[in-house]
Amino acid sequence: MKHCFYNETVGFFYNNSRKELTTYWRTKDVLVVALGLTVSVIVLLTNLLVITAIIINRRFHYPIYYLLGNLAAADLFAGIAYMFLMFHTGPRTAELSLKTWFIRQSLLDTSLTASVVNLLAIAVERHQTVFTMQLHSKMSNQRVTILIFCIWVTALLLGLIPSYGWHCLCALEKCSRMAPLYSRSYLTFWAISNLVIFLIMVVVYTHIFVYVKRKMTRMSKHTSFHPRYKETMISLVKTVTIILSAFVICWTPGQVVLLLDGLGCKSCDILAVEKYVLLLAEINSLINAIVYSYRDNEMRNTFRRILCFVCYRNSKYTPTVVKLNTADRRTLSQNGHFTVDSSI
Repeated sequence: MKHCFYNETVGFFYNNSRKELTTYWRTKDVLVVALGLTVSVIVLLTNLLVITAIIINRRFHYPIYYLLGNLAAADLFAGIAYMFLMFHTGPRTAELSLKTWFIRQSLLDTSLTASVVNLLAIAVERHQTVFTMQLHSKMSNQRVTILIFCIWVTALLLGLIPSYGWHCLCALEKCSRMAPLYSRSYLTFWAISNLVIFLIMVVVYTHIFVYVKRKMTRMSKHTSFHPRYKETMISLVKTVTIILSAFVICWTPGQVVLLLDGLGCKSCDILAVEKYVLLLAEINSLINAIVYSYRDNEMRNTFRRILCFVCYRNSKYTPTVVKLNTADRRTLSQNGHFTVDSSI
């Protein structure tokens, strides 16, 4: 029978994996925590702003925006997970119980999985709507809710797997170097799964771009579609592709490092870049919110209304959203959907 080490300390497993575990605060530890907490706070505020904008503005009450809002929720969760990590890193790591260490890692794993699966859902939604020449999916609110629920269930299951068995507490020779309580086989599975999903999404968006380019060149000047329809459809594809590209750029280095660790690369100095790739991944949660505000005029206007709520409340003029919603009723496209005057 295998001997398990459930009663050992975190330090025991770090020593087994030969990962440095400090007992005092070094200058670089303080800088990493300070920078990490700063990024986390900004991530929390910006993504909370995006979620609030989608909730209060009726023009965003469509499946694609619900999924984008859920992506912001995943980024918000990533900010919380990273903040929790910053409060339990450095010399504090040695003081953690095995349960707290697994919670720390599971939060990060769950937030990443939620982002990946949500981006895949967005890619499928855009593929469906673009190839049927619709601005918005005909998916009902109930189905969107079920989809979002499934995304989070999947994220939680994959994030909690190591805590409930896929670890190395009973097989020290299989322990990871980056995550000394995780099994290398789990890291290999997780990294490969994410990289495959990234590849699928790249293929999907490439297919969309090729189709849209060909379709736009064939559409005559007397097309029955509203002029804003074509512009908005193309802008939607561009925006979600920017979000996807940023995600791949920010997360792929971390996935590659995890894969090298999972495969047991002895000559790879993965611990030297561990903190940097993790911080890069966290910055992605901020990039998405910036993309929203930069690409979408309506989203940017909603941000201003939220941030200047007191000013608008005391103003004699009608808030922008009321005027825009009134105009919406006069700009319905022939297929019965709103023609969103937005860059996203």
